[in-house]
Amino acid sequence: MRNLAAHGLMAEFASAADLVAAAREVREAGYRHFDAYTPFPIEELDEAMGLHHTRLPFLVLIGGILGGLGGFALQYWTSVVNYPINVGGRPLFSWPAFIPVTFECTILAAGLTAVLGMLALNGLPQPYHPVFNISRFALASRDRFFLCVEARDPRYDPVETRHFLEGLDARRVSDVES
Repeated sequence: MRNLAAHGLMAEFASAADLVAAAREVREAGYRHFDAYTPFPIEELDEAMGLHHTRLPFLVLIGGILGGLGGFALQYWTSVVNYPINVGGRPLFSWPAFIPVTFECTILAAGLTAVLGMLALNGLPQPYHPVFNISRFALASRDRFFLCVEARDPRYDPVETRHFLEGLDARRVSDVES
């Protein structure tokens, strides 16, 4: 029976190599809901955890295309439909003049989509997380490496998961309360 007040179990490791090896073993054991916390980025950790690619580049592409189309459509509407002014016999629809604004709208919309999409996909802002309840977690920004197996994982069992994490040569295994 699961403890509904528990967020999971957190194991502390002394080095990045130990954390990567532990993450690989946790994934191979069938756990899928776990996270790692490190003081600096570790490239091998993404592969060891089996993380997938993000949808953010696709969202930025769509945002840029929509921004460019919106900027072009706004110029077309103002120059041809809403307020047509014939200056020097030039055509109303002079698309080369629309290029700079279209480009700027593309960049603006793509940039805004990148920021807002990153925040949304990362679940931010999140001012509180249960791992902050562990006093030793403050070392995650200095020199320690942590791996947290969440209680929502189907394979999670408080006793078995604790024994499994202790078998990975963790310095300490702590309960994380919600």
